Amino acid sequence: MSDLYARHRKVLPDWLALYYADPLEITHGEGRHVWDAEGNRYLDFFGGILTTMTAHALPEVTKAVSEQAGRIIHTSTLYLNRPMVELAERIAQLSGIPDARVFFTTSGTEANDTALLLATTYRRSNTVLAMRNSYHGRSFSAVGITGNRGWSPTSLSPLQTLYVHGGVRTRGPYASLGDDEFIAACVDDLEDLLGHTRPPAALIAEPIQGVGGFTSPPDGLYAAFRQVLKERGILWIADEVQTGWGRTGDHFWGWQAHAQNGPPDMLTFAKGIGNGMSIGGVVARAEIMNCLDANSISTFGGTQITMAAGLANIAYLLEHDLQGNARRVGGLLIERLRAVAAQVPGVREVRGRGLMIGVELVRPGTHEADPQAASAVLEAARADGLLLGKGGGHNTSALRIAPPLTLTVAEAEEGAAILERALRGIQ
Repeated sequence: MSDLYARHRKVLPDWLALYYADPLEITHGEGRHVWDAEGNRYLDFFGGILTTMTAHALPEVTKAVSEQAGRIIHTSTLYLNRPMVELAERIAQLSGIPDARVFFTTSGTEANDTALLLATTYRRSNTVLAMRNSYHGRSFSAVGITGNRGWSPTSLSPLQTLYVHGGVRTRGPYASLGDDEFIAACVDDLEDLLGHTRPPAALIAEPIQGVGGFTSPPDGLYAAFRQVLKERGILWIADEVQTGWGRTGDHFWGWQAHAQNGPPDMLTFAKGIGNGMSIGGVVARAEIMNCLDANSISTFGGTQITMAAGLANIAYLLEHDLQGNARRVGGLLIERLRAVAAQVPGVREVRGRGLMIGVELVRPGTHEADPQAASAVLEAARADGLLLGKGGGHNTSALRIAPPLTLTVAEAEEGAAILERALRGIQ
C-alpha cells in the first residue's frame, strides 16, 4: 500500500484529499460491504460519498451495464438515444416539476453549473443567493456559491453571491429560537437582504447540507423562502445531489419537506442514481430549460451505458421500496446513536433523517468543534471494520453516515456498535 501511496503523491495533486493516515485501496464490494487490497472486509457506511445508493455489485445494475456495453457504450447527444429518453421520462415524472425537461451531465458539479447557467440566462442576472455552510461542487462557478470555507479555495467568481441564513438549525444567531420563530427570523433576514441588492437570479439550496455535515433547517423553511422568492420572480434551485432518490426516508426528494408552496423551479441530481456510474443532471420547467439561445450538447452526459445503469437502479429502488427501508432502518439507527450520544460528552448532536445521519463532535463541555476527535473516530472505526465519512462547516468535526439504502437492521446495529466503541475510545 505504501508504494501505491507514494506513486499517488508523485503524480496527483497535493489538495486531492485522502482519508486515513494509511490510505485505503478498496478493490471490490458486495451488498453493503467492501474489501481492501489486504483482504480486510468493511461495512460501508459512506457508499462512495452517497453514490453507491442501492448496493455494491447490485446484479440488476451490473447486468444492465454489461448488456449495454455489449451493444454500444457511447454516441454523444448528437444522436437519438433511447436509454436517455427513457430515463429522462422517468425522472421528469418523479420530479414533481410540471412540464419538466431533463438535461444529463456527468456529475453534481456540472449539474449545478448548468442550473446556474439556466437561471442567470433566464433572469438576466448574475446575482445568486446561496446558503451559509453550503457546498455545490468544485468547478469555478460552483466554488463561487459554496458557503463552506473549507471547500472554497478562491473568492474569485463569475457570480455575485449573497449568503442567506437558515441551513444550520443549531448554530448561529437564531439557534435558541423555536422552529416557527427560527423560520420567521430567517425569512426576515432574506427580505432585508433582498432590499439591499439588485434582483437575484435564484436561490440554490441543499435541503440537507451534505458536505456541511448533514445539517438542515426546520421543515417548511424553504417553503417560506419560496413565497418571498415567487413574489419577486426569483427562481428556487433545489440541490438534490445528496438528498434525492428517497435517502431521507420521509420523502423521495428533500424539497418535499418544504413543499407548501409547490416544487422548485429546478432541481439538480447526481450521485446515487447511477449506483457508481457517472450521472448527474438538471430538471427544470420547459420555459427555463429552453431559454438558451445558443447551441449546446454533452459529449458524455447521458451516454448509453450510464443511462442503462440509472434505469436499472431506479427500477430496483422503486420495486423494493428502498425509501421505506431508509425510513425504517434509518430511524432505528438514529435512535440507537442518540442513546449512545447521551453517554458520550464529546458528541454535541446526532441529526439527520432516513439514512443520512450526522454526528457532530465537540470538545466536551463546550460547543467548540473537535476535528481531531472526528479523525480519531474515523481511524478507530476503520480498524474495527466500519467506513464513515466526515464533513461540517466547523473544521470538519461531523461524522457522516450514508450507507446503501438496502442496509439491514442487523447491519445497522453492527455499525452502531462499532461506532459506539470508537466514540467511547476518544473520551
